[in-house]
Parts: sequence; C-alpha cells; structure tokens
Amino acid sequence: MKVLLINGSSRECCTYTALTKVSEALNEENIETEIISLGSEPIRDCIGCKMCFKEGKNRCVFDDDIVNEIIEKAEESDGFVFGTPVYYAHPSGRILSVLDRAFYAGKSAFEFKPGASVASARRAGTTASFDVLNKYFTINQMPIVSSTYWNNVHGNSKEEVIQDEEGMQTMYNLGKNMAWLLKCIEIGKENNIAHPENKKTTTNFIR
Repeated sequence: MKVLLINGSSRECCTYTALTKVSEALNEENIETEIISLGSEPIRDCIGCKMCFKEGKNRCVFDDDIVNEIIEKAEESDGFVFGTPVYYAHPSGRILSVLDRAFYAGKSAFEFKPGASVASARRAGTTASFDVLNKYFTINQMPIVSSTYWNNVHGNSKEEVIQDEEGMQTMYNLGKNMAWLLKCIEIGKENNIAHPENKKTTTNFIR
C-alpha cells in the first residue's frame, strides 16, 4: 500500500515538516509514502475548458508536468494527504490550482480512497483552510481520515513547528489512523466488499 502526500507550499518548511511526521507513522505500519512538493515554478489554474473530458485520458490538456504527474501517481496510490500553508486564512493558491485540475481531469484516480488534509500557520486560519481542502474529498466519495485534534500545526519555521508538541502528535496520530483505515479497506477487498455504485444527478437551480 502507498500514500501520496502533497506539500502545497513553495518551500520545504512548516507544511513539509508536518507531512514528514504523518509519513513517519505510516512507514512504521509498513505503508510506503511519497511526498511531492509543488515547488516555486508557476502553476496555472483550471479554466474549465473540459478538454480533459473530450480526450478521455485522465490527463489535463495543459501538460505542465506537476498535475499530470500527480494524477498518474494517484492512480497507483491507496490514500492521500494534502498539506497547505495558510495564506490570508486560506490554502495556498498553488495547491488549489493543482487540486482543481487534478480532481477535474483525474477524478477516478481519487474516488473511494481515504484522504486527509493538513494546515500549517503561524497563528490563525488553519480551520478555514482545513475545511476547504476537505471538500475535495467529500465531493469525490473519499473517506476522510481524522486525528485526535484538527490536523493543524503552528509555527513560523520548521523549528517552531517541531516545538508544537500537540500539533506534531496530531500528525503522528493521523498517520496511524490512515494506516488503520487502509488496512480495513484492504481486508474488505479481500472479502469481495466492493464500493457502492452510486447514482449521480445534477440539479440546475435556474428554472
């Protein structure tokens, strides 16, 4: 089993430190992990062109490497952790642009797989950012993995985040909970318990 973790910061600092703690707990349960950092190169947003639907290839038509790489890795992954720094009480524009495109073009790569979100801030804005990222899971039939507190860490540097003992313990517990759920799902598959085939309806509120 494998969990893909995405660092939505342009740096490998506070958010990355939180994700490494989640990864540590997963690795202790013999679950493979990979952390992808979005880096500092420009990332374009989704323009709703729907070319990904027309192509039918689980790929975004704008091939700037990172989004299609994530979709490809998602297809081979069993769970996900999305991490973001807090910018003006909101997730980074980088991770939102990536997730908008990845979920729009590669929806099936994420469906029914557990997901968790992590937010990092100096002080406030974590719960609002946490809520935004969780909505990617709930629209795509993905079980949300929780911890022993909201999945947040606080600090203005890697060293300060490490000093946030409760935050780091929350990250560790999150990894353990993710591992437990993945193992439960694996047992379900072994016993031929398939995920539900839900009917989908789109409502137009303009009559």
